[in-house]
Amino acid sequence: MDQLALLFVVLLGAVISVPVGDRFGLPAPVLMTLLGIALALPGFVPNVSIPPELILPALLPPLLYAAVRRTSWRQFTANKRPIFLLAVALVFVTTLCVAVVAHSIVPGLSVAAAVALGALIAPPDPVAATAVAGQLGLPRRLVSILEGEGLFNDVTAIVLYHVAIAAAVSGEFSVWRAGLDLVLSAVVAVAVGVALGWGANKLLSLLGDATLQIGLTLLVPFASYVLSEELHGSGVLSVLVTALFLAEYAVDADDVVSRLAGHTVWDVVDTLVTGVAFGLVGLELHNAVRTAAGRWGELLGWAAVVVAVVVLVRLLWLLPATWLTKRLHALRDYDEDIPLSWRETVVMWWSGMRGVASVALALAIPLHTDSGAPFPDRDEIVFIAFGVIMATLVLQGLTLPWLVRRLGVRADTEREKEFETQLAARAAKAAKRRLREIESVEELPDDLSEQMNRRAFEIGLRISPRIGDEERREAQENRVRRLKRVRRIQGEMLSAARHEVLAARSEPGADPEIVDRVLRHLDVRSLR
Repeated sequence: MDQLALLFVVLLGAVISVPVGDRFGLPAPVLMTLLGIALALPGFVPNVSIPPELILPALLPPLLYAAVRRTSWRQFTANKRPIFLLAVALVFVTTLCVAVVAHSIVPGLSVAAAVALGALIAPPDPVAATAVAGQLGLPRRLVSILEGEGLFNDVTAIVLYHVAIAAAVSGEFSVWRAGLDLVLSAVVAVAVGVALGWGANKLLSLLGDATLQIGLTLLVPFASYVLSEELHGSGVLSVLVTALFLAEYAVDADDVVSRLAGHTVWDVVDTLVTGVAFGLVGLELHNAVRTAAGRWGELLGWAAVVVAVVVLVRLLWLLPATWLTKRLHALRDYDEDIPLSWRETVVMWWSGMRGVASVALALAIPLHTDSGAPFPDRDEIVFIAFGVIMATLVLQGLTLPWLVRRLGVRADTEREKEFETQLAARAAKAAKRRLREIESVEELPDDLSEQMNRRAFEIGLRISPRIGDEERREAQENRVRRLKRVRRIQGEMLSAARHEVLAARSEPGADPEIVDRVLRHLDVRSLR
């Protein structure tokens, strides 16, 4: 099996792991990691060989962009305090604790290399956590915190990682220079992110065609990352800012086709890239086994100590941080998402799985320093990092569903339904308001006006039947049943039409372009 065949196997596994995970209640990232391990065991499977400098720009931009599209700027601003405590402060604390412990237990490990190890395993993975959270039906406030933490802690950890790697490679380190680099990196990233987001937004409006618009959004995260890195900024922060800008300003309420197609395309990209990233975790078992040859006891001992530090630091930090956040929330009545009980705090603690970012950073460690010497203790750092990733991802990922069930942490479905009802009512009122505006400038027949008023109310009623009284709900249910029957019959009729048109494609003299045009017309009508 060569590298290309291995890539196709991993991509196929990424697709299959989603329905399998849904069927057995297991997170898809964990299944992909186990698949990678299974592929790494046979001797005929080749080692993964990816240049370290290509790991970060290839994996992180699409994953970050896809994650940000599921959030909003308001969500970040409303939850800035819990996100800061988790994404910034906790990353610094975890990096410091891991660096101190690793420097003391691993003989000859330099301070810079120890800090690099701490930085690359400090950030919990938002993809794994939210994938698990989505399947378990956790409260939305916990999912919001985990998403915000996962995005911003990647930014913090990667900036720390780059500073530590630069010090290890060059052999020089200055606290003031490192602090200045951090500030400049953030300023450049924000400037590039805003500029590229603004430019992409203008270009999207000029392109018009949904295919071209989606193609541009696929290129934007890579362009934002690479441009920021070329200007010595944080590529991750730049992608984050660009994605937030586009999510806030590049939304056209009437551009239905682009929105539906864009969501589909990005769901596909997210699934495939995530699968490849987590598959790499397991596939790196080859290199880990080679590194540990004859040193299993020593390396496993180091990895176990670092795992304990990572897990305990998160717990010891979350308990007082959650208490402080709740106190401030109660005193000043902030509008933010916070854990409301110790059970939710425990779930947040156990959701701290390491994943994509840690894998990418571990694989991206340079092979040599500026002097040409091998990077100090690179094999040991990679082994410990993958030990932490495997322990947290597999152990916590497989046991988190059990823990959630035992603690009884569930989403507030009643509150979610109430919000959905409010939105349905607002949608119906907006439709009626627009109808009155039309009636003020156009003379509509009474029967048409009555029909449109009924349609306006049905817009909200179809979203949430709770906005109508019992009689209207019953009438709506009858209409829905009738509509389903009509759609079923019409669907079968359109299916027969599509089969007939496709059959004409193979007939002598048939123009495939005309056949495809007619088929597209039938497909669009089927969607309607």
